[in-house]
Amino acid sequence: MKLNIANPESGTQKTFELNDDKAVQRLVDKRVAQEFDGGLLGEAYEGYIFRITGGSDKQGFPMKQGVLVNSRVKLLLDRGVIGYQAWRGRVGERNRKSVRGCIVGGDISVLNLIIVSKGKQDIPGVTDAQNPRRLGPKRASNIRKLFGLEKEDDVRKYVIRREVERAGKTHSKAPKIQRLVTPVTRQRKRAKRAMIQARREGATEQRNAYYNQIRKRTQLAQLRKKSETTRKAIATAQKEKQAAKAQK
Repeated sequence: MKLNIANPESGTQKTFELNDDKAVQRLVDKRVAQEFDGGLLGEAYEGYIFRITGGSDKQGFPMKQGVLVNSRVKLLLDRGVIGYQAWRGRVGERNRKSVRGCIVGGDISVLNLIIVSKGKQDIPGVTDAQNPRRLGPKRASNIRKLFGLEKEDDVRKYVIRREVERAGKTHSKAPKIQRLVTPVTRQRKRAKRAMIQARREGATEQRNAYYNQIRKRTQLAQLRKKSETTRKAIATAQKEKQAAKAQK
């Protein structure tokens, strides 16, 4: 079995071969996200605490969290999850894919571990080295989190810049901050809300004016109909009187 050990603090990771069969047997029946003492793997890892983050079996099928078996199963998966690559299939499509359960067994070929607590000895290439990130955070909330800033602090002053040489000249580059809230963005948001409110009020006024006009036309039509009925009744009464006079 191979152990892929990563150190989040230094950003390093390295793969080691675990040839001790007894140590492999001690890992059996452990689950993804479970922590264990590094002494189970040998004296070189004493004092360490590792957390299992994943792995794959000998055929390359990845371990999936929540599948509580120590074998391979077929599940109906969405695109982009473990076991079904995002670029395969179509949008909204689900496929039945084979994944490995989250319980460690004898068929696991690679087990991914991260260091939770460091032990006495250094692990070569993992705890005795540093691999800093080439680029700094880009999102405003992540920059605040990195430097411990408050909401009132200006994030633009804390962007991590890097030097780039191009055509014999050195240029300073910085990423465009994402989700940055400035007075200009607030003003645009207020203007947009005011525009939407004005449109809503204008639509309400137009609708009311339309219904008022319809109501007036209906009332005029009713008055015309009533006057026409009255005129016809008067004319009929006059004809009846004239007919009665003619008979006498």
